[in-house]
Amino acid sequence: MRYSRRAAVRTERYDESRDAAVELDEVDAARVQEYALLATLISRAPDQTLLDNLATLAGDASPLGRAHAVMAEAARRTKESHVAPEYFTLFIGLGRGELLPYGSYYLTGFLNDRPLARLRNDLSRLGLSRAAGQAEPEDHAATLCEVMAGLISGRFPAAPGTDRLIFEGHLLPWIGRFFGDLEQAKTAVFYRAIGALGRVFIDIEARAFALPSGRTTEPSR
Repeated sequence: MRYSRRAAVRTERYDESRDAAVELDEVDAARVQEYALLATLISRAPDQTLLDNLATLAGDASPLGRAHAVMAEAARRTKESHVAPEYFTLFIGLGRGELLPYGSYYLTGFLNDRPLARLRNDLSRLGLSRAAGQAEPEDHAATLCEVMAGLISGRFPAAPGTDRLIFEGHLLPWIGRFFGDLEQAKTAVFYRAIGALGRVFIDIEARAFALPSGRTTEPSR
């Protein structure tokens, strides 16, 4: 668990059999799954069970569908023993990883800077606090994807439209660039496909939120 509501709410994880906290329409259920999957894959290297599950995903001719197909092929071509060192090199490293998946770093060039303070303030107003024992700051890409999944699913209760406010205020300014960098990272093999998936999905979210009604389009699968 990376994030909690009064340390009592389980965060989202990629799980096709998961029961939703509230009744979701097809669009929002798909959004929850995308955010939860991205959160899981950025927070840890996938084990063999998850890789095997991803390998069965089918795509279609839409941008997101093609990204799913590429990810499935990447999962079929790798093993847990190969992707674990790739994850380490990308996100942990000896001293630091190739990428720093933090909003403050992307927006200011420094860790733990003003964007993190603003995010903490907004999350505090929602009653959200970092889970006990979690060392990563809240502006980590995986944490923000978890928060989005929790808001959309209703596991983190909030007023309608809160997901849009969090997305536009704390993800949109930088997280698409992060996924683009992951897609182009020198040491990325499996994670190149995850970068592409994240980049495409964030673009779909941005365009949907930009519509006058806020969100009326379905993520193309």
